[in-house]
Amino acid sequence: MTAYVIMPNHLHVILHLADEGSDLNKIIANGKRFLAYGIINLLREKGKISLLKRLSGNVRFAEQKKGQIHRVFNSSFDAKYLASEKFLYQKLDYIHHNPVMGKWNLAKDFTAYEHSSASYYELGLSKYFKPIHFKEFWDPH
Repeated sequence: MTAYVIMPNHLHVILHLADEGSDLNKIIANGKRFLAYGIINLLREKGKISLLKRLSGNVRFAEQKKGQIHRVFNSSFDAKYLASEKFLYQKLDYIHHNPVMGKWNLAKDFTAYEHSSASYYELGLSKYFKPIHFKEFWDPH
């Protein structure tokens, strides 16, 4: 992962796919599945029955027939190909400032929001893991 911001109801990531044959749809689907299992297990451990029931209500009949019990994530996602360094910087700036913009106000300073790679890019600090800086693989030519 190159950059990220975890928001209360969504997630922003900038990914670098080293293998040109990588299937982004498959990567996102597997990531959502992995995260959903973790979230459901945590909700069960915490006894959050009403929230689990709400997540069960989002499962369509066809999915229920296949054994799905909860729907944690929307099926779709919005992907943008970062073809230029200018566009990459624009998206990096947008995701890192998202926690302090509009209705959120999740931190006083965007670099202080702990669920983000902003402090790594701006201050060289990483709390949970060190992302791979995009300059390690970016070739603008």
